[in-house]
Amino acid sequence: MAGGRRAAGLALGWGCCCLLLCCAAASKLEVSMPAVVEVERGGTARIECNFYIPGNDSYAYIQWFYMERNNRVKLCRIMGSEILEENADYKGRLVVGEGNALSISRVTMQDTRTFICQVEAGSHGMGENHTELRVYKLPETPEVTAISGGVSVHSSEIPQIAHCMSRNSFPIPNVTWYKNGEQLHPKENKVKILATVTRESSGLYTVSSNLFARVTREDRNSSYHCTVHYWLRGQRHAVESRRVNVTVFYPAEHVTLQVMPSSALVKEGDNVKLVCEADGNPAPVFSFYKRELDDSWQDLSSLADSNSGVLNLHDVRKSSSGLYKCQTLDLDDMRQLEKDVELVVNYIEGVHVKMEPSSPLQEGDSVRLSCDAHSPVALDYQWRDEKGKKVAEGNQLFLSNLTFETASNFSCRVMAPSVPGLEQSKEVAVAVQGKPRIVAISSPLYVRQDEVVNLTCKAIAFPRPSLHWNVNGTAHEYVENQHIASNLTVRVSHDLLRAGAMCRVSNALGASEKHIQLLVESVRKDQKTPESKGVIIVAIIVCILVVAVLGSVIYFLHKKGKIPCGRAGKQDITKPEARKDKIVVEVKSDKLSEEAGLLQGANGEKRPAADQSEKYIDLRK
Repeated sequence: MAGGRRAAGLALGWGCCCLLLCCAAASKLEVSMPAVVEVERGGTARIECNFYIPGNDSYAYIQWFYMERNNRVKLCRIMGSEILEENADYKGRLVVGEGNALSISRVTMQDTRTFICQVEAGSHGMGENHTELRVYKLPETPEVTAISGGVSVHSSEIPQIAHCMSRNSFPIPNVTWYKNGEQLHPKENKVKILATVTRESSGLYTVSSNLFARVTREDRNSSYHCTVHYWLRGQRHAVESRRVNVTVFYPAEHVTLQVMPSSALVKEGDNVKLVCEADGNPAPVFSFYKRELDDSWQDLSSLADSNSGVLNLHDVRKSSSGLYKCQTLDLDDMRQLEKDVELVVNYIEGVHVKMEPSSPLQEGDSVRLSCDAHSPVALDYQWRDEKGKKVAEGNQLFLSNLTFETASNFSCRVMAPSVPGLEQSKEVAVAVQGKPRIVAISSPLYVRQDEVVNLTCKAIAFPRPSLHWNVNGTAHEYVENQHIASNLTVRVSHDLLRAGAMCRVSNALGASEKHIQLLVESVRKDQKTPESKGVIIVAIIVCILVVAVLGSVIYFLHKKGKIPCGRAGKQDITKPEARKDKIVVEVKSDKLSEEAGLLQGANGEKRPAADQSEKYIDLRK
């Protein structure tokens, strides 16, 4: 209970003290201002000056000062809203705003200073306070540049990696470096950062920073960038540069040698590249060698590009196969590496076609063709005729019942399925021998006396025959494979008409001959033109239609009973005499020769004359 009373007494005492202090504070002039005002260069700074006068009395005037080298310099004197005694350096830039706030327009870096607001309130005395005006300029985006020429992993000193610069900022910003996104810090004999600051005539600052760091071969893909940090309104901000890569020089540790295209697909006649690659930077010097039969190495570097590491082999042959070697020499540390590869050039050789029997072949014989070749890979065989048409698969071709017409040339096509484009062909002639056989002749031939005509004779045989005519004329001879043809141009004479012509074809195995019969082509007077025949056919068709109409009329009359029909009523239509009570329809042609021509049989024979006489139809009632 005593403790509670003691605590209550203490609380009462503190309350009384606070009340006395507040009353004392309220009984004097008070001036309040913000501690710091920040504004960007070129903007307007508004500095508030709030004050309290006991009893709400009025003030006499307000004076503004700024601090320069620890000295107070008068800025202006304000009465009401009027500015008096304005400082020459701020003339035209000062404005009094609401709440006695002083605005300074077009601020510069020189305006970064402390401003003091002093209030004169008569009997209440004088009161003042101050504000620190901070003018800032955001830094420009930093520019980063990687060191030119590259950096070696064997550098004796810490090499420079990159340079960073940020212009026109205020106040001075800080620059930091990053590698692959992680910040770098100075580290003895590994990382060094040197920064410089330059104050421009404008009062702004330009900061530069150089990064020095040791590198390894893994840094060939590393990225570097710098960041500029600055403070604004109590918060830290940053502006990043772009990322750059640095060329890193390091010796080769591995070397590869490959055949392009793949060695399994290389064939004779191809162009081949041997590509040698090393993982060093810069690329080392490349040398190429080929192992000889005596295990010595032939230097092929003169055929290669020592800088690019490519050996070009043109039109490779079977002899190009073998072991090839690539050597690399690093000029930095004189280290040497090598790699070898086996080049296999696929080929087909010794294509041979065997014919059984090999003796001369006669018509009706049979023959077997066999094809063989050598290659390090599996082969397929295919047979084609002289027109390129495939006739068989496999390494054998059997031909039976040979004739002159059987294709005389066959080719064996040898292919390697595993090596596209690798193939060879061998052609063989299958010659069927025999005496000539005449296969075409222009007989019989219709001619006119003294007419110039062409006599044709065509034969087939092997060996090649000769063709002769038994009459004189101008002959043109044509030979194609086993065929021989001749066109003889002659004038038709009386003797040629009587005897005809003889074509004789012969070779070492025999001869054949055929006779060409010449017949006189006569123009018959009773032979009409196709146009006149057409007119006659139309006339006959019209007559048939007329007869059909008359037949219909007779049938109609018979049905009506107008014409009796019976044994007693039969009409004699064979008698030619005409009576008054008859209806006679005459179908007559005054061109018997034309009708006779039309009524010929299919074989050209004439019909009986009775069919060509006049026709009478006796129609009796």
